[in-house]
Amino acid sequence: MTDEERLARVTLSRVLEPGDETGGRWVREYGAVAVARRLVDGGDPLPGVTYTRWEGLRGRAALVRPERDLERAGEAGVRYVCPGDGEWPAQLDDLGDGRPTGLWVRGRPSLRMWALRSVAVVGARACTEYGAHMAATLGAELAERGWVVVSGGAYGVDGAAHRGALGAGGATVAVLACGVDRPYPRGHTQLITRIAEQGLVVGELPPGDHPTPSRFIQRNRIIAALTRGTVVVEAAYRSGALVTARAALRLGRFAMGVPGPATSGLSAGVHELLRGEAVLVSDAGEVVELVGDMGELAPERRGPVLPRDLLDPAARRVLSALPGRGTATADVIARGAGTTGDDAIGRLYELRALGFVERHGDGWKLTRQAMISVHEGHGRC
Repeated sequence: MTDEERLARVTLSRVLEPGDETGGRWVREYGAVAVARRLVDGGDPLPGVTYTRWEGLRGRAALVRPERDLERAGEAGVRYVCPGDGEWPAQLDDLGDGRPTGLWVRGRPSLRMWALRSVAVVGARACTEYGAHMAATLGAELAERGWVVVSGGAYGVDGAAHRGALGAGGATVAVLACGVDRPYPRGHTQLITRIAEQGLVVGELPPGDHPTPSRFIQRNRIIAALTRGTVVVEAAYRSGALVTARAALRLGRFAMGVPGPATSGLSAGVHELLRGEAVLVSDAGEVVELVGDMGELAPERRGPVLPRDLLDPAARRVLSALPGRGTATADVIARGAGTTGDDAIGRLYELRALGFVERHGDGWKLTRQAMISVHEGHGRC
């Protein structure tokens, strides 16, 4: 990456809007230096835009001072990472002509190295207590497993995910829809400052630039492309978090969703996502099993071990043959268990020693504790 190329890309970061595929095609076909020079020095419009649009871009270009932007960024501890740099995350190239001209990065770690083992956790800004809890728990558990948690620095789920990772002493990246030198939202100034100290703050807009609705949407494609998969924790039907998950699917990444109450409007978008190609997850183990390397498996899920589970099969059959209420003779129990009377009697004495049955005259009955165990084992409780 030459200085001229870097300055040209800084210029284009101020002139072109994030995700501008027409501009991205110009850069691919003519090179960043030629495109920037054409915009600054003038000339006929490049293919794909009207004269009016071209003049608007030229008006922006006339005000750009790339050297000043780089100087201002350096004073704020921000560096500009371009395609071709050693720190550039190659997975962003999957965006094709929508790839950023470069990324402004605040923080000490290598963006490329951190992105190799990263997961996005995104969701509703106005999330519920449940959503905040799940996002923070996922953030902490992923960080504890050595994964980088990527989100958008917003209120709600994003902030909870970042805080969970930070609280666990782990790594987290905030991808902003504005200049990385001006934290947004303002209420998260302290959080984003802490992320910059302990992790990374990233954005494609130059220092001082402000967010707009379209820039938030385009920011989401960076989150999706940067990570191995996207987890959505609470999202309504029109949530921007769903845009991130769908972008992940288009890019060949994993999309995952944390389910919520069927009656919650904030979970409706997640459930719709789960009806398609997304995968249901409930904890970090399930996330890592999906996006991680071979052998990173979630623990086996099973219910609690009941006392009756420890009995051998023959004793369990005799126990199951006893009535739920009242007593039964050994002969009746033997027929129910499909065994002989002598075997049934032997098993019954064994079960009595273990506290499962009681003898009443010529009959046998379940103890109170055994009744609970048997009913739980059959799913009737």
